[in-house]
Amino acid sequence: MVTFSMSNRNLFQAAVLLCFLTCPMIRAAETPNVVYIMADELGYYELGCMGSKLIQTPNIDRMAAEGIKFSQAMAGSSVCAPTRCCLMTGKHAGHTSVRVNGGGTPLRADEVTIASLLKSKGYATGGFGKWGCGGRGSTGVPEDHGFDVFLGYYDQVHAHSYYPPYIVRNSNEVPLKNNHGLSDGETYSHYVIMNEGLDFIRKNKEKPFFAYFPITPPHGIFDIPDDDPAWQLYKDKDWPEQARRYAAMVTMVDRNVGEVLSLLKESGLEENTLVFFCGDNGGNDYFKDKEHPRGFFGANVDPETGEEFRGTKGTLYEGGLRIPMIARWPGKIQPQRTSDLLWYFPDVLPTICELTGIVPPDDIDGISVLPELLGKKQQTHEFLYWEIGGKTAVRLNDWKAVRPRPSAPWELYDLSKDISESNDVAKTNGEVMQKIEDIVKASHEDAIEGTFHNREIHEKDRRAKFGGKAPPKRGGKKAANSLDRKGLIDRKNMKIVRFSSQSEGNRKLATNAIDGDATTIWHTSFQGKPVSQPHEIVIDLGKKSQVEGIRYLSRQDGGWNGAIGQFQLFISDSPDDFTDPVHEGKFKKTRTSQENHFPTTSGRYVLLKILSEVNDGPWASIAEIGFIGK
Repeated sequence: MVTFSMSNRNLFQAAVLLCFLTCPMIRAAETPNVVYIMADELGYYELGCMGSKLIQTPNIDRMAAEGIKFSQAMAGSSVCAPTRCCLMTGKHAGHTSVRVNGGGTPLRADEVTIASLLKSKGYATGGFGKWGCGGRGSTGVPEDHGFDVFLGYYDQVHAHSYYPPYIVRNSNEVPLKNNHGLSDGETYSHYVIMNEGLDFIRKNKEKPFFAYFPITPPHGIFDIPDDDPAWQLYKDKDWPEQARRYAAMVTMVDRNVGEVLSLLKESGLEENTLVFFCGDNGGNDYFKDKEHPRGFFGANVDPETGEEFRGTKGTLYEGGLRIPMIARWPGKIQPQRTSDLLWYFPDVLPTICELTGIVPPDDIDGISVLPELLGKKQQTHEFLYWEIGGKTAVRLNDWKAVRPRPSAPWELYDLSKDISESNDVAKTNGEVMQKIEDIVKASHEDAIEGTFHNREIHEKDRRAKFGGKAPPKRGGKKAANSLDRKGLIDRKNMKIVRFSSQSEGNRKLATNAIDGDATTIWHTSFQGKPVSQPHEIVIDLGKKSQVEGIRYLSRQDGGWNGAIGQFQLFISDSPDDFTDPVHEGKFKKTRTSQENHFPTTSGRYVLLKILSEVNDGPWASIAEIGFIGK
């Protein structure tokens, strides 16, 4: 038997008390923190560590040297809202609720996210930047999906301006002094967002935390304050100004990464914190000219070899999906490693779950890549799957299958020999294509989106891009072009009888097609699962008329989504009884007024049936339409 003197007993009791008081802190310190930094639309080859010779990124380069760099990390989708949903939920794009990029499409109320899982484990959870998984007034707001705090933009249109009159914290507006939208203001929103993110780390350094930085630069309007240190590095370059601004924004992001890493080191947290840095989807061919056909900085062009990734953001070729991805964890991740592991955004949730001892949900599609991070034996994917706007892609080891639109045949590429996806070998690999088609059939479920209980506050956020006012007329005070009205039947007598769909939440209504205002458009619905062609609109001419042609003006806002390609025209005396088409035609990819003629036909009602879009998308849109005749 062990006996204690009074003095020894007091010492023992004091030791027990000390252990009782400090053990929770020890346990907390042994629970790893996670910092996830994601730059919006940063291209694969735009970092120094990825080969760029033009943009300075010393902190990110150092992070790569001190950690692991991935050569085959892929986004969850090729545009911002869907890719964020894949990241947050661990599901691929055939199972997610957010598969369109219309703005504000919400997660469902019951969906589990990385943040909600970590919060249940006792983590402090903070988000700082662009959410993209549910606008204000919806079931998808971040504070309802596990975030203690989220500061920034809930909607991606709001996020296009760095000088909006306000940003949003937990659905409450945070005013930004003397800001008027677009590029007009005094308070640079990104500074405010980053400062709060750094404060979040400081305030929670004694407990485990998840700090999510889906920051907006370098996307949107290419704005950076003239007194920012990063701008000083590029302002005198002999480059186009927008290219200089873009480069400065990337270097500013690099400085932010350095600030995060320095804060972790100063706080004694760096050996207990796993830090990720990545892009959110493929890069764009920004600032193209004759000397730079793939963009001034060649986001998808290897600066060493000249090899190119096909496509850009918005496509499902490699240029739309391949992203820079770096992870750093001193003492855990061996430095100076490059991994060719093929993985993507759905894998982040199970990776963080394994790291923190959380059982992941049963319905996810991702796998943990923690073993690869730690240099252990790693499970690999049987396949990777993507879909967006009628496009579909599958990665099966080195095979990459792409269907660029629903009506198009499948394309197949062997990426081990053809990284540029230029040699379609689908016809000579029937067995592989059968596997691909089986995967697609098993991987797709129709999207079930969340809902809005107050869409008006969401729409207010979208208007905040323009300072709270309605969007300005396209091309300045008026559209770049207008519909030639010479010889047209008077539009004032026309009425819309019916249409296949319209985008009500974005006010892209069928009546806009005949309102005489080229800055407004009719656009078919793009919320939920896109409905492909044919799309229809029926117009009452006001009285029986002699019609001999159709005149059309495509949207004037810089986009092409929905611009009409092939079409059929029907004319009748009844709005419900159309027989054979009187004309089958095609419009070109142009912003100017264009027309098709046909033999004079008598009738009061016109049915326009839209069969294709100029970019082979599933939608239809009209700025203005008119009919030649009397």
